[in-house]
Amino acid sequence: MKLALALFVLSSSTLVQVQVQAQTSAPTPAKPVAHHAASSSSAKTTSLLPKVVGLPHALYTLKYIDTKVGTGPLPEAFRYYTVNYTGYLPDGTKFDSSVDPAFNHPTPFTFPYGAHKVITGWDTGFEGMRVGGKRRLFVPYQLGYGTAGSPPKIPAKTNLIFDVELVSYSEKPPTPPAPTAPRPSTPPPATPTTPPATTPPPATTTPPPADAPAKTATAPPTH
Repeated sequence: MKLALALFVLSSSTLVQVQVQAQTSAPTPAKPVAHHAASSSSAKTTSLLPKVVGLPHALYTLKYIDTKVGTGPLPEAFRYYTVNYTGYLPDGTKFDSSVDPAFNHPTPFTFPYGAHKVITGWDTGFEGMRVGGKRRLFVPYQLGYGTAGSPPKIPAKTNLIFDVELVSYSEKPPTPPAPTAPRPSTPPPATPTTPPATTPPPATTTPPPADAPAKTATAPPTH
């Protein structure tokens, strides 16, 4: 009888311990199953471009800052752009300008955009610019005047800076202004003045008197 009671107590205490451990221990969450998409590298692509070994290097690039965003129309390529500009050397020396009277041509400059009539930096530097906008262009010498430069104003291998303004654009070139008559360098000669005509005296109708006849000597009397 005592043995049966001892076994009952022992089994009861073991059951209580198992229940306490089950209540105090946190359940371990199940790990989610990760589904991985197929890698693009595993996809087979066909390219006709020949393979080369190496890494690409940047040679030169055109940079710009929009100092004023234009609100006018967005011109297309191969149109005639009319612009104002001022060109600087890297040290700030001004070498040309269409707005500075010191350079004797204070008028906007018109050129066919993209037609290779100007430096390459200008053929691409107005891309995406609207009429009325202003921009500062940083042109490397490879897109400017090259290794030779443009002496005496622009030395060889000189990077350039331009402040530009897109004034307008048109599909046709602007009509050149009518030539003005050249101004004489010397004043014209004075017009000779003719003396006033004098009225001749009226002709007389009475002939002038004849000369008095000369006196003749009388012969001496004869005896």
